[in-house]
Amino acid sequence: MVDYDVLSSLIFPANIELKMNKTRSLKSGEINKDWYVANAEGKTLGRFASEVSKILRGKHKPTFTPNMDMGDFVVVVNADKVSVSGNKDSQKTYFKHSEYIGSSTFTKLDHLRKTHPERIVEKAVWGMLPKNKLGRSIIKHLKVYSGPEHPHMAQQPKVLDI
Repeated sequence: MVDYDVLSSLIFPANIELKMNKTRSLKSGEINKDWYVANAEGKTLGRFASEVSKILRGKHKPTFTPNMDMGDFVVVVNADKVSVSGNKDSQKTYFKHSEYIGSSTFTKLDHLRKTHPERIVEKAVWGMLPKNKLGRSIIKHLKVYSGPEHPHMAQQPKVLDI
């Protein structure tokens, strides 16, 4: 028969003090949100969107908490000049359906670039965020503009090098 008290005293001697680290979770009032400006001119769409989604989510901060909105605001300029590799300009399609029969629509990337170029970056970043209430609140911190001008100079955004 095994004496568990003796066995536990062999494994955890009384003279050893166990130190436990505690994870501290921030409250919503303790979160700092900075503003960044990212220039999409000449950047590859997927690599650019993944870096922007990291900043939006807050994964670059040491206090990252997966269940909270920890990220910063990102302003993307020159979204119409983002590049894609290969033949994606003519072959990539975006799918949309309204749940009614026969209402599926397909939009090509080159058509979207001519009509609403900011939606290309928005859709790419949205694809890299969680699809829940948290993701819907995070995507509101993304501001995309097709030209080099943006109306967020009052927030004094920092330049984001990607």
